[in-house]
Amino acid sequence: MPLSLYLNKDVLEVGTDEVARGCLLGRVYAAAVIWPQEEPPDSSYYPPIRDSKKLTPKKREQLKEFIEANAIAFAVSYATEQEIDKLNILAASQLAMHRALDKVRKQVDFDHIIVDGNYFIPFNTYTFNTFEKGDDKFYSIAAASILAKVYHDQYIKDLVTEYPDLEKYGILSNMGYGASQHMKAIEKYGVTQFHRKTFKPCCGKQFTVKKGIKELIDDTDNEAEIIEDLEINDDNVDLVST
Repeated sequence: MPLSLYLNKDVLEVGTDEVARGCLLGRVYAAAVIWPQEEPPDSSYYPPIRDSKKLTPKKREQLKEFIEANAIAFAVSYATEQEIDKLNILAASQLAMHRALDKVRKQVDFDHIIVDGNYFIPFNTYTFNTFEKGDDKFYSIAAASILAKVYHDQYIKDLVTEYPDLEKYGILSNMGYGASQHMKAIEKYGVTQFHRKTFKPCCGKQFTVKKGIKELIDDTDNEAEIIEDLEINDDNVDLVST
């Protein structure tokens, strides 16, 4: 079934969706997109917009470019793991959505919000509708799901680059979700400062992962001082051996 370009053609709608509610680690992301009511002329050159979960990473990246070039307005935001632990994941997801909507509102004021899911905390005085599997029904929601997913996954990649010790959790393959390697690593090593401590699998011991040698050097003017301060042991010998 093809996606709809709008719910009501007589109003300016913004679609919103979130990504990474089920992750054990890191931020929850949300995006908001105002999509044109007519299909963009260059759409045939790109994969069809659809629920981000049904797209390969390569197609999501291609569609990110297409969406950002053709949307009337868009924004991506997030809530941190600290906010998730403080508020709970549902409230933090809503906070991320509200932040994205507020960014869009400052670009182009809209009339109505359409939301993926069955729950939404009202944003200011805007009217809204919720739709289960909304990212399979409306272009604007599907576009928001794609942007949120791409930005979330880039955040995870950047985090592992800065903190290489996260690789032991298989983060680059599971993107923070509770896959087997991630769960086994939590049992073996405990959780890091980036894990969501209020999630049941993450309630155990904690240790702090350190930045890689490149990132440490980038943060100081004295490379020799950093290398001298590193403790050489089984856990970080690879960090300084290359």
